[in-house]
Amino acid sequence: MGVFQEVTAFLNRHGFSASGYDVNTLIEGLLFDMQKGLDEGISNGVMGASQDMIPTWGLPPAEAPKNETVIVIDAGGTNFRSCLVSFDAEGNASISEMEKTSMPGIEKELGKKDFFDAIAKNLDHLKNKASKIGFCFSYAMNITPDGDGEVIKFSKEIKAPEVEGSLVGACLSDALVARGWNRPEKIFLLNDTTAALLAGASNAKEGRAYSTYVGFILGTGMNSAYIENETIGKIAPLAKKGFKIPSSQIVVCESGRYNKIQRSEFDLEFDKHANTPGLYVTEKMCSGAYLGPVALIMMKQAAEDGLLSAAVADGVRNLSKFELKDADQFLYAPKNTATVLGAIVAKGTQKDADIIYTILDAVIERSARIAAALISAAVIKSGKGTSAALPAGIVCDGTTFYKTHHLKERLLGYLHDVLTAQRHIYFEILTIENDITLGAAVLAASN
Repeated sequence: MGVFQEVTAFLNRHGFSASGYDVNTLIEGLLFDMQKGLDEGISNGVMGASQDMIPTWGLPPAEAPKNETVIVIDAGGTNFRSCLVSFDAEGNASISEMEKTSMPGIEKELGKKDFFDAIAKNLDHLKNKASKIGFCFSYAMNITPDGDGEVIKFSKEIKAPEVEGSLVGACLSDALVARGWNRPEKIFLLNDTTAALLAGASNAKEGRAYSTYVGFILGTGMNSAYIENETIGKIAPLAKKGFKIPSSQIVVCESGRYNKIQRSEFDLEFDKHANTPGLYVTEKMCSGAYLGPVALIMMKQAAEDGLLSAAVADGVRNLSKFELKDADQFLYAPKNTATVLGAIVAKGTQKDADIIYTILDAVIERSARIAAALISAAVIKSGKGTSAALPAGIVCDGTTFYKTHHLKERLLGYLHDVLTAQRHIYFEILTIENDITLGAAVLAASN
């Protein structure tokens, strides 16, 4: 009996099968939910839409902005970044005065006033240095036709429930004025996936063209955005109220909220103790904030089920915290006894190392399959990429995507299979330095 057989039997017993997450099957379910979200928005019932499918009311600008300077804020899963971005006469961007701190609400719960005061305080170094602000706010929000963003729900374990339902731009503008700022001319809200998409569209290489763009983030959290070219049913009635409905626009999927996907016992156990039980189902199965904690539950269950030797089982049981970086350290160097798992496994046998390695590898394999399905669904929904010389440009960002052991390679293999080999849809992965910052700057400077 081999280790792989034993681990596979163990995982199957608890409802976890990485190979059971067939990418094409996931794509079909995602496309159904995406269309429901476009037609109805989030809706009740077992088969109601779980993805928000948020219209942004805009498209990438025809060209990069010129002779503009804007403030950029990037509120991500863990870090809060702020800087100035200046575009010269040729549209080349330069970044200056970058500062990074922790995201408000990650260490303790904050009320609405304290949350926006904390953001305003983080911006003191940029006081009145530009009149426009591009704010990449990487949490679920409805984008209003005038470019503000109404918070729907926090994810990534941010604790600020009073902020939900607030208009971020308006509240931050008030907080800045209270700290002695001139009131900003405008604060433009966007999601990190939209920012990535905009960065790709404004940084095309000379001689290279794309039929469409997709933004995909796989880091602390996970999400996708694409350009929708069909009528969006849920906003069509707004035309009668005088709103101009664009014929095409960027749509933020909030794909981490997708819930029509099978969860294992390990996923369900983790979800019980998360800040958002029952929500962000797919994000918790795929993104960096959650892969480590879910893997820890799996390893502890393996210890209880007798897969590990006594010494290694005790070491695993005594782990109170486990992050994706700990998993990566072991997978990249299993014999390194200076890592969390390396030190534990050194007390056991080669079989212990193989079992833990195989469990962690299964977690990453599942993440790669789900992520490939999310990207594929966005490309397919755009209706583009059918010309080999005009592929879909997929702008990817996130440390989980780029640094997790073997994840990117697997994901690309699945994309080639389900998009190009099977559907004759062509794509290219685009890597753009500082894409989130540049995308937020492009939005603010182009309006």
